[in-house]
Amino acid sequence: MRKPLFFIGNWKMNHGIAETKSYFERFLAELGKVDLNGKVVAIAPPFTSLAFARKLTEGSPVKLCAQNACFAEKGAYTGEVSPLMLKELGVEYVILGHSERRHIFGETNELIKKRVKSVYEASLIPILCVGETLEERRLGNTFLVVSEQLKEGISELDTLEAGRLIIAYEPVWAIGTGVNATPEQAEEVHSFLRDLLDKMYGNTVAEAIPILYGGSVTPENIADLIKMPNVDGVLVGGASLDPEKFLRIVNVSIQS
Repeated sequence: MRKPLFFIGNWKMNHGIAETKSYFERFLAELGKVDLNGKVVAIAPPFTSLAFARKLTEGSPVKLCAQNACFAEKGAYTGEVSPLMLKELGVEYVILGHSERRHIFGETNELIKKRVKSVYEASLIPILCVGETLEERRLGNTFLVVSEQLKEGISELDTLEAGRLIIAYEPVWAIGTGVNATPEQAEEVHSFLRDLLDKMYGNTVAEAIPILYGGSVTPENIADLIKMPNVDGVLVGGASLDPEKFLRIVNVSIQS
């Protein structure tokens, strides 16, 4: 198993300033009791809460993650936030290509690969999300879909340094539905993605790239998920909104 394991909470469009304050007061008070050896904990608040979250988490083990980033450093891009702005806020990771960005807001592989490049070149770590819809799985196209999303997503990178990218497999049919992919289903896709990275960049780089699972992760299924050899952590949506639930996920025992 690659170390460390990642536990990334994606708040999506939830938790403004007041809720962020309340959350971290509860979360940080208990996080100090958790054995974080071999673990990385990060939270992705909405943009409006990022600066406040930075102040609240200063000196704590919690790392900051953003939910998206523009492909440009600055300019006439109304409504966008650049990687350099995020870096100035102390952000270390950026989620890109999330299924909700793809399917609700129409972000294409063409756009996402530009975002990945801009984040990577700003010395932040992109978390590239890939995953199939229920219909694509029914048609047997899971590997085809995730392969295309991965290849396209990193196609603008001239080189890829070990440890400078994270992949998150999030089957669209398991996000916010309460229907989780089985650990075996997750492992099958993660193993495929690892082999694909090996063919593209070689074993050393492929082994150093964490592949996370995202899709209705809960305190009840986390232990079984991280037992899988190619599941290097989780991208947690709904359960991360509750500090107690997220703590239970982070507190999972790691099997050697």
